[in-house]
Amino acid sequence: MTHPRDILLGAQAAAGLLPVCDHYSGVEARMRKSLQLQAEMTEEFGTCVFDVTLDCEDGAPVGGEAEHALLVTELAMSAPDGARVGVRVHPVDHPSFESDMDIVARDAGQRLTHIMIPKVESVDDVVRAEKALLAAYPKGLPLQVLIESPGAVHRTFDIAAHPRVQSLSFGLMDFVSAHGGAIPADGMGIEGQFTHPLVLRAKLEIASAAHAFGKVPSHCVVTEFSNADAMRTAARRAAREFGYTRMWSIHPSQIRPILAAFSPDEQQIDTASDILLAAARADWAPISYQGALHDRASYRHFWQVLERAHATGRALPSEVTAWF
Repeated sequence: MTHPRDILLGAQAAAGLLPVCDHYSGVEARMRKSLQLQAEMTEEFGTCVFDVTLDCEDGAPVGGEAEHALLVTELAMSAPDGARVGVRVHPVDHPSFESDMDIVARDAGQRLTHIMIPKVESVDDVVRAEKALLAAYPKGLPLQVLIESPGAVHRTFDIAAHPRVQSLSFGLMDFVSAHGGAIPADGMGIEGQFTHPLVLRAKLEIASAAHAFGKVPSHCVVTEFSNADAMRTAARRAAREFGYTRMWSIHPSQIRPILAAFSPDEQQIDTASDILLAAARADWAPISYQGALHDRASYRHFWQVLERAHATGRALPSEVTAWF
């Protein structure tokens, strides 16, 4: 039987698939706990359901950037097999950027899944980051980028087009503060970030640019980590209304709500399985399912439902497990 991926994932459905949650930590104790939690949840779900990104930008004390980069490198190298670990370095115009990239990429590149570049303003910043990456680690790694200013939002499509870029994240708090007070402080909060027009426009522009070039859009943080209901609502809206397929976590309590919000439910999984199994039996010709016509355009969608279900550790019907 021809594999769905070979039939369906052409130029119009080439988006990469990453774990739906990206968990950030920069303090040593929290970084160690994050890696431990990742290993525990990988065993629980049978797959690695979230990335851990170790943070040099906000985690390093002023004056201790090189020492922090060495610590991050040590932690990445000591992570268990199968771990998914990335590193956020300093921005390309920061004095510690070159040192970060040299230490982290050179010594831990073989164990990293990605390097996050913050405060990217243009594709020139991506080019500079890629040059530093390849100088330190010629094999290369995917670069993920943070879009954090009005100008960067304007240039998001150019940034997304760069082949080294894997994912685009929205830096909510820097974006709001870049407006010189024109966006009120509640634009950074759980309500304002989903209602202020300038913030909404930025979120949609980033998601659109990412999908245009087959990259992964990653939704911004929710700082109210003690409000579980707000977290669940925000994650659900990011996934269902704004087109994001990944979201940041800054506290362990946010990981499971993000997984739940971005995971297909049982009915979606069953429907996708039924349609794709029928399509496969028809050699991917059009079919009728419950009175509706389906063809390869809709098959792509339902295949992506199953891929996301698998990536989030959801149980799949036995008939489709062979595809994974």
